[in-house]
Amino acid sequence: MRYARQTVLPAIGEAGQARLAAAHVLVVGAGALGVPVLQYLTGAGVGRITLVDPDRAEISNLHRQPIYGRHLGTPKAVAAALEMAALNPDTVVTPLVARLDPANAPDLVAGADVVLDCADSFAATYALSDACLAAGRPLIAASVLGTEGFAGGFCGGAPSFRAVFPDLPAQAGTCATAGVMGPMAGLIGALQAQMAMAVLLGLHPSPLGQMIRFDGLRPASFRFDGAPEPLTGHRFIATSQMRPDDLAVELRGPDEAPLPFVPHALRQPERLRPADGQRVVFACRSGLRAWAAADRLRRDWPGAIALVALGDPL
Repeated sequence: MRYARQTVLPAIGEAGQARLAAAHVLVVGAGALGVPVLQYLTGAGVGRITLVDPDRAEISNLHRQPIYGRHLGTPKAVAAALEMAALNPDTVVTPLVARLDPANAPDLVAGADVVLDCADSFAATYALSDACLAAGRPLIAASVLGTEGFAGGFCGGAPSFRAVFPDLPAQAGTCATAGVMGPMAGLIGALQAQMAMAVLLGLHPSPLGQMIRFDGLRPASFRFDGAPEPLTGHRFIATSQMRPDDLAVELRGPDEAPLPFVPHALRQPERLRPADGQRVVFACRSGLRAWAAADRLRRDWPGAIALVALGDPL
């Protein structure tokens, strides 16, 4: 009886339910977007979910992540797996208390049928999009801030996230600085879950190649099936992918990071003089400053550039 109200739908039926039970979904982020995604995919009977998140549940999360009320101080991935086990024992949620980065993304993506980007992080989104494009895996990516949000279907035969967003904005807020409405996060997360299920079930029209946006309660939608892949674009790497001869540049100030991300990193130099064949690696917290620095350097220097998004301390 658990799935009776969805298997009665002609688009699902017993065959569709079997497809959901056989599916493996990668969910990156167990926060405001990840919580509704997990609840709806688990409730629908998706067979396996790998959940990646490095953070612990805090009281400031609860207005938009209500499943963590009993788990303050616990890693979100672990707490969410416990809650999902109580919701539906048919679904196996494997928690990974780790940060998604360009080093571990390819292996995580390779084992999934659908990838959901719920991290709300520029660096994670581009790393996942690059990995999904290379592996041919569909990516459902979303973002929410304030009273606005969007979800879109990328890769897996559709254009990548980079094709729609080849550049980062000049500035961006976070939930901590700009705030977020809990119900709006729930709305966008539920939309992600719906799009993921449509991909798993092979429904038409496919959500891959489609963007849905909400500005408050005003929705808008468009398709981007023909968007060309950009020929250039800055790439993120993990610190573990640094080379010994990289010219490392730390963009965080001493008040933000007393020690640079690698011992030999230059700290906010006035001018860079990379050697021929040397790669320049810019590092900051979110990737936004690193992207802007790479844009400035690219005007005068044609060499290799990589970015590192270090995130908040764990």
